[in-house]
Amino acid sequence: MSTLDELCSNLPVDPLPPTRKRNPAIPHAPVRNHRLNPTEQKLAVRNALRYFPPATHVELAAEFADELREYGHIYMYRFMPTIAMKAYPISEYPSRTKTAAAIMHMIMNNLDPRVAQFPEELVTYGGNGQVFSNWAQFRLVMHYLADMTDEQTLVMYSGHPLGLFPSTRHGPRVVITNGMVIPNYSSRDHYDKMFALGVTMYGQMTAGSYVYIGPQGIVHGTTLTVLNAGRKYLGLNDLSGKVFLTSGLGGMSGAQAKAATISGCIGIIAEVSYDALKKRYDQGWVLEMIDDVDRLVERVKTARLNKEVTSIGFHGNVVLVWERLAEEYEKTGELLVELGSDQTSCHDPYSGGYYPVGLSYQESQDLLASDPQLFRQRVQDSLRRQIKAINSLAERGMFFWDYGNAFLLEAQRCGADVSARDDPTGLKFRYPSYVQDIMGDIFSLGFGPFRWICTSGLQQDLEVTDRIAQEVLESIVREGLPDNIAVQYEDNIKWIKEAGKNRLVVGSQARILYADQRARVTIALAFNRAIREGKVSDYIVLSRDHHDVSGTDSPFRETSNIYDGSAFTADMAVQNCIGDSFRGATWVSLHNGGGVGWGEVMNGGFGLVLDGSDEAHQRAENMLNWDVSNGVARRSWSGNANAIQAIQRAMAADPRLKVTLPNPVDETAF
Repeated sequence: MSTLDELCSNLPVDPLPPTRKRNPAIPHAPVRNHRLNPTEQKLAVRNALRYFPPATHVELAAEFADELREYGHIYMYRFMPTIAMKAYPISEYPSRTKTAAAIMHMIMNNLDPRVAQFPEELVTYGGNGQVFSNWAQFRLVMHYLADMTDEQTLVMYSGHPLGLFPSTRHGPRVVITNGMVIPNYSSRDHYDKMFALGVTMYGQMTAGSYVYIGPQGIVHGTTLTVLNAGRKYLGLNDLSGKVFLTSGLGGMSGAQAKAATISGCIGIIAEVSYDALKKRYDQGWVLEMIDDVDRLVERVKTARLNKEVTSIGFHGNVVLVWERLAEEYEKTGELLVELGSDQTSCHDPYSGGYYPVGLSYQESQDLLASDPQLFRQRVQDSLRRQIKAINSLAERGMFFWDYGNAFLLEAQRCGADVSARDDPTGLKFRYPSYVQDIMGDIFSLGFGPFRWICTSGLQQDLEVTDRIAQEVLESIVREGLPDNIAVQYEDNIKWIKEAGKNRLVVGSQARILYADQRARVTIALAFNRAIREGKVSDYIVLSRDHHDVSGTDSPFRETSNIYDGSAFTADMAVQNCIGDSFRGATWVSLHNGGGVGWGEVMNGGFGLVLDGSDEAHQRAENMLNWDVSNGVARRSWSGNANAIQAIQRAMAADPRLKVTLPNPVDETAF
């Protein structure tokens, strides 16, 4: 299969493509613990065979059973395409509507080996963030999109394309749900079984919604987090000579190295997978690699003395680094780290999201496959050791925060000393979530990870959009803003000015920018005008991370700073998806799981295609205003002062918006 036309021609079954082996030169997902009994294993094979005509079943059944036995899941490697997987220019996709071609562009970017964590297992990031469950689904989706008209909608059930259904040109072209299960059956054990059976999948956030843009997608938020942590915890705007220690260089966590250098500090990022570390080093996101913890300590001392700005990738377990720095303080009284966090995939710690100290990456993989219970015990021991070292350094002046990856939650569950004292909400730990302490106020003002993708694939189009976005932000600032909003605009103007030289693009020609409601709408309309006037050569896809103002209900992350008792409800995320769908989104998605893990969060996202038309203008204006104001209104009802300020400004700008505001409560009345 060598062309896009052939790729989109349908699932090849006559003849079947030759068998394919996994590429040993690229990283692969850990073996999944499917927990299926023999009868259920037969059901998994039966379910997989439904995609193929009966004449192929004898040959495929044995192959699929072998995959399930060896890898814990049926990926259908035989059907992996041979064409290079990347985001091709939109004009090259065979399609009856260019909006469908834009979606194909986004899907293939999610599976680009430069972008995806485990591309042959269709995992984009987070250890288990699937785009699809198997390669038959990928091929069928590409075929449906190529055949789709503007009066059809593709319905996606957890990776499975249910089919094209009659619709209207005003409705979304694709509606995606991932992991929608009955709440009482949303445990991890249930998930392992259902994923192996091929009936559900974990789409993370932007993996299963086709809007991932590589590690750039999180680097801006990580940069803002580190900068604001320096301001809040250290009282500093200049982080030169200061050390930020964390772990993980995967799909999302790979942003940490770049964020450290943009923030002007010394970043130490530990990673157990040499392939993941080398990938970020080769891409220029990690500047140095060290594999000896004593050499690392000496290198850090030199960098601190010279106030260098650098990112050091440590090949090894982060527990060793935390313990070595705690030991150094005990011996010398020298605190070598000021800021700390963690971005391992702790939402799935016992299936390869977190690797135990004392074992190499491969040894851990082998133990996970051969003895999952012992692997679990080793992970729990490591989490307790890591917290002990973190606590020791925190008592000496280091500031640590949870990055919303369920690190503190999982540490608490295995008995580590992380619980907050006297917390009636049950949402607080010994260390704050970065949402509670840093990003929550930014979300409540309506700022979040807005993003766009130039589907032409041309760098010059991205450069034009960068300039447009900068001009919009500067124009809004000139009109005058409250101080707490103006400082966010200034940070974002600096970001967009320097985005090009920071070499952020991996995969599609995309950009991320933390913007509030007014900025998102104004930038979108300016982009649409630029397409119409020929300043941008082809369509632009607008999107955002689900990790945003309105997109996610997650009591230990996005909504962890909501204290009225509603943090465990999910009305906001569900309403957001529904509202986006009829206000103009090209596609929408709603997911169980993402960030902190399966059963812990509900989240949703969208894609909106700009084509320069008046209709696109109206869609962008209607949908983007709702997509922000929904979450700001919910946050204002919880009593957040920033959100009340933001929603009042939004109501003043549009008299059609009428939001129920909370009255102050007389605490002496009861």
